[in-house]
Amino acid sequence: MPRFRITIEYDGGDFSGWQRQANGPSIQQALEESVKAFSGETVEVVGAGRTDAGVHALAQVAHFDLASDRFDAATVMKAVNFHLKPAPIVIRHTAETGPEFHSRFSATRRSYLYRILNRPAPPALDRGRVWHVPKELDAGAMHDAAQALLGKHDFTTFRAKHCQAQSPVKTLDALSVSRVGEEIHLNAHARSFLHHQIRNITGTLRLVGEGKWTRRDVEKALAAKDRAAGGPTAPPDGLYLVSVGY
Repeated sequence: MPRFRITIEYDGGDFSGWQRQANGPSIQQALEESVKAFSGETVEVVGAGRTDAGVHALAQVAHFDLASDRFDAATVMKAVNFHLKPAPIVIRHTAETGPEFHSRFSATRRSYLYRILNRPAPPALDRGRVWHVPKELDAGAMHDAAQALLGKHDFTTFRAKHCQAQSPVKTLDALSVSRVGEEIHLNAHARSFLHHQIRNITGTLRLVGEGKWTRRDVEKALAAKDRAAGGPTAPPDGLYLVSVGY
């Protein structure tokens, strides 16, 4: 039974998230239906991360098993991409791998990017793909405050109310904020993240960028271990799963 590892790019704006669910179309569902359309097999496509509704991916990783050995990796990629049309989902790379590989449990690092369009005018071409914040933000102050969140902490303050993780303790390996032209980019790297962790951190750091909060306020919010002590949740539009490391 061959196992295929796929790397996927998608615009999550029209989807209810990665995971198959009853209340709307999902990325997982679209992929599973496309695999069945060409192979005739019902499979489970297992993703490295369960991105939320509206969140995008540049290189999500997933795997699935086929009972038949009639298909090579190139055929799988071409066939699935054909049946995915016109959905904004594309398999960028496919490889056959062994049964020991698991897209979720074998992952050692996940990297995310959050894009803030920081200018008075709203986006035209990037509508739904950035968070528009018209007030000028101080990226340097945001970056400095972000460093207070590095390392191993109880991130309850930045955790969604309905997060299903067994523990709020996570280790944030890297978190940087920089200005790139008219955009503010927040880059985060960790083995795993809590539900809404990056979006809640981004909403909090916006307060710093606007001069309403200081680094000390971020430190106090983290120490409070209380979601009510943190800043608002940034919208999903600007969040991208950039890569998964193994």
